[in-house]
Amino acid sequence: MNGTGERIISADSHVVLEHDTVKQHLASRYHDAYDEGVAAFLAATRGPATETVARFNMKGWDRAGHFDAAAHVTDMDVDGVDAEVVYCEVSAFRYLYQLGDAMEPATRAFNDALAAYGSVAPDRLVVTYQIPVHDVPMAVREVERLAAAGAKSLQLPVFPAELGAPDYFDPVYDPLWSTIVDTGLPICCHTGLNTSLNEVGRRDPTPQRGIIVPMMAMAAAEAFGMWIMGGVFERHPGLRVVFVEPGLGWVAWWLQFADHMVTKQDYDFPAITELPSHYFHRNISLTFIEEPESVQLLRHTLGVENLLWSSDYPHPPSTWPHSLDSIDAQFAGIPGEERRLMTCDNATRVWSL
Repeated sequence: MNGTGERIISADSHVVLEHDTVKQHLASRYHDAYDEGVAAFLAATRGPATETVARFNMKGWDRAGHFDAAAHVTDMDVDGVDAEVVYCEVSAFRYLYQLGDAMEPATRAFNDALAAYGSVAPDRLVVTYQIPVHDVPMAVREVERLAAAGAKSLQLPVFPAELGAPDYFDPVYDPLWSTIVDTGLPICCHTGLNTSLNEVGRRDPTPQRGIIVPMMAMAAAEAFGMWIMGGVFERHPGLRVVFVEPGLGWVAWWLQFADHMVTKQDYDFPAITELPSHYFHRNISLTFIEEPESVQLLRHTLGVENLLWSSDYPHPPSTWPHSLDSIDAQFAGIPGEERRLMTCDNATRVWSL
């Protein structure tokens, strides 16, 4: 708890996990397959989206805590943040599925490396473990293994079809959803690279591909639709899904529009029996950094209990090291109980902290 007596939890912070660190947890006989998978992934995904991230990287994600857990905790102390939900910069589920027989041991190694990072301060660094979805029985085994070891957070690809896997409404995933519900763990979908935007990126005239950056967040509308209109939450009402960095304001419009489609009976959605907003409010949470207008004006439309503040440490938009000042500014005039929900209590509930 910080010096103000207020407990603050960031729902989205970051760590860089080096591939050599992963291989320290992987039997040497799988190293060549791992390296070949990484190289093939990098060769296949070069494009404006990855160039955008590279340019931002050059602008200085240079905090030692981005790599070192002890330094990360020190920076949290500077920032007045008690705990952070941590996501790896490397989306391993984008290449692990291509490793053949090495996929399962490499997945375990990747997550074990994340666990080692979090072990420096397990009550403060809540690491999010990555689950490849191409082999559902394997995914089930990994979720069960992680849950037994005390994991609190799971990360899945936002767009499985982008990786050649079925969309999440496909019944092939039902055993995975049932297992995750049984564990009580949340699924986290972190907005980021979306290779379907590469063509837009090629036409983007701005130096840091600034046109596609907000488009990446708004692409979450596709994922909302697949989870909600596809009937996943209808069949598995206990699932909890956190969308990380999707933006807030446009989501209020999306909910209104989606409900209107159902209410006016202009469209058929045979997989659901309730309005889309019903499933959203019951099953989905959103993180945000600094969106004062949305927080002030739209928090009740989106649901105060559905919103999770984050510092986004140590990315360029991060509020570090002035997170408390940022929180005070954007929550000005908001009742204290609502502020506590968005800066602490919602995260405590979602991740069972």
